[in-house]
Amino acid sequence: MSVQSMSNDSEEAQVDALIARARAAQERYANGADQARFDQAALSVAWAIMEPDRNRELSTQAVTLTGLGNVADKITKNHRKTLGLLRDIKDISTVGVISEDVDNGITEIARPIGVVGAVVPSTNPAATPANNIINALKCGNAIILSPSPKGVGVCETLLSYIYAEFDKIGLEHDLVQMVPSPSSKIKTQRLMETVDLIIVTGSQDNVRRAYESGTPAIGVGAGNATVIVDETANLPEAARKIAASKTFDNATSCSSENVIIVVKGVLDDFLTALYSHGGRLLDEAMSDRLKASLFEGGHLNRHMIAKDIKVFLEVADIEVPDRDTARFVLVPGNDIGAHAPESGEKLSLTLTMFVVDDFNAAVTKANEVLAFQGAGHSVGLHSQDDSRARQLGQTLPTCRVIVNQAHCFATGGSFDNGLPFSLSMGCGSWGGNSIDNNLHYRHFMNVTRIVRPIPAREPALEDVFTDYWNVAGR
Repeated sequence: MSVQSMSNDSEEAQVDALIARARAAQERYANGADQARFDQAALSVAWAIMEPDRNRELSTQAVTLTGLGNVADKITKNHRKTLGLLRDIKDISTVGVISEDVDNGITEIARPIGVVGAVVPSTNPAATPANNIINALKCGNAIILSPSPKGVGVCETLLSYIYAEFDKIGLEHDLVQMVPSPSSKIKTQRLMETVDLIIVTGSQDNVRRAYESGTPAIGVGAGNATVIVDETANLPEAARKIAASKTFDNATSCSSENVIIVVKGVLDDFLTALYSHGGRLLDEAMSDRLKASLFEGGHLNRHMIAKDIKVFLEVADIEVPDRDTARFVLVPGNDIGAHAPESGEKLSLTLTMFVVDDFNAAVTKANEVLAFQGAGHSVGLHSQDDSRARQLGQTLPTCRVIVNQAHCFATGGSFDNGLPFSLSMGCGSWGGNSIDNNLHYRHFMNVTRIVRPIPAREPALEDVFTDYWNVAGR
């Protein structure tokens, strides 16, 4: 056996040992459990990340280790995402009988999946793991995390806080574990192949590997949030919301606006409104210079991804008016596709703006953008005409149409919309995903159905075919 083979076997054995411990702990956790046990476990994890001092420590560590985002916004994200999830799962039954349909003779019983694996990104190295852990424990599972290399330290700290809470209520540490450092594709692959369910947020390479692993998998698609501003929009509000969303956590969110499509008739007023909120439209020369820096060597420049605006502008070596109040930049959109990477996700304080003649042209342009990148994820609309939202929902390849909202705050659930709080948005078949909704607790449990006989309800042929026969003949 080669040295490389022995090393691979050793890494796989480490993961196998984790899973064995997780299975044993999960069986003890779920055996004879009532709802209070699962709810307490979920709350303990929530407090591990939401307690203010811990939240600040995790947020500071996340920015220090990953170099992505900013501390203040990560504190907000950790708090609000977790609080919103607790709102969503409060009073939800995940143990025993959860539904009795007397008319149809069906009883539904919630059952744990077993051991869940979760591959989590460096962009949200605390919030995403916590969200997955809470959902897993709420439904009676154990969970093993595979953090990105840059997120390992944050994940270790989060687990230490979780274990401190577990100790208060008598839960086993083995219910929540992480793949041992250093991270490797071998360990992550072994995790994917041997757990009962694998959840993947982040790298599309990892998503594809998860779906090919042979394990039931939930992966989410790439973001490239595309937002239309039409001639009926409340422009000051649209500008305020877009600016707040685009700049939040330095645009680390997959739901951060990346492309805006503006109807020409309101362009000047909209740009004025954006300017007042820190948006700076670049001329062609500055735009070319920015693109040369941001897409250096065919890849996003890591020195510009999710950086503060001051750093971003310095690395790009560009000048903008009123630099001290600038918060993000806009580049003119001229083309779409791999040869125009600015039409895709940029993970930075950059927006690409296309200008079109009317709303129908905006729909066409959005469709072209999504065909290149971001299909299935989400589109936004700032408009006073609700029929246009329906038009987008019926024609574009998207699972979410976000209407008159700050996109990154709305897509993953908000206190003022009805979507479940999540950091993982399924993109349906358009994005190559197995789910088309926000990842939430229901994806973390099985349901057994008891089916009893009921009075027969067999229709006559006439009841089914009359309308068809009237058209086509019998």
